[in-house]
Amino acid sequence: MKRLPAFTLFLFLLQGLLACNGQTKAPSRPPTEASASSGKPVGGGCDGCELMFVGLPATLNAVDTSAGWHEKGQRLVIQGTVYQRDGKTLAPGVLLYYWQTDNNGYYSPKPGLDERAKQHGHLRGWVKTDSRGHYAIYTIRPAPYPARNTPAHLHFSVKEPGIRNEYYLDDIVFDDDPLLTQETRKSMENRGGNGVVKPTLSKGILLAQRNIVLGLNIPHYPPQTGSEK
Repeated sequence: MKRLPAFTLFLFLLQGLLACNGQTKAPSRPPTEASASSGKPVGGGCDGCELMFVGLPATLNAVDTSAGWHEKGQRLVIQGTVYQRDGKTLAPGVLLYYWQTDNNGYYSPKPGLDERAKQHGHLRGWVKTDSRGHYAIYTIRPAPYPARNTPAHLHFSVKEPGIRNEYYLDDIVFDDDPLLTQETRKSMENRGGNGVVKPTLSKGILLAQRNIVLGLNIPHYPPQTGSEK
């Protein structure tokens, strides 16, 4: 077997080492990071979404009870499952923030509430999905705004692992609300899925289910990988 000259062998080995170092030091960025760095926030941005971090508890659970549960109003339990973009894979560890009007239709503040959060009122809270992607909120049914035709609703925003910014979902509205017109239904964006829930009464408590598909109808959401399609 013919031997390579010492200098040629040295160059060959050096080239191999440089190639290996290049692969180690310059890994490809994950799709979510690439999307977030494009200059377009996932969801297109929203007014007030950053308030989800005001007063955020140090410990989060999959179940939350709002102050409304102990106030005047129709008790309501909203529960659901959060899925990845494929609509099948469970999504644990997803932060959901909600805020709503009180039994009189106002975002009423309470003493001690952070000034920045007063526009969302005191009926606000957080859940973090469990290992099954499940969450539940114990609250009261929000009342519609006084002297307006806007259907009663509960706001939702989400911060999911791997996405740099939070974004909003379709409001939760109620199928039996007379203010929920066909025109309003048609105008919904279905961000994260359909926000119209069909409440049922059980032992004096309204029960409603709102499942969420992350990224569904969300602008600038990172593209699906091959395993997710």
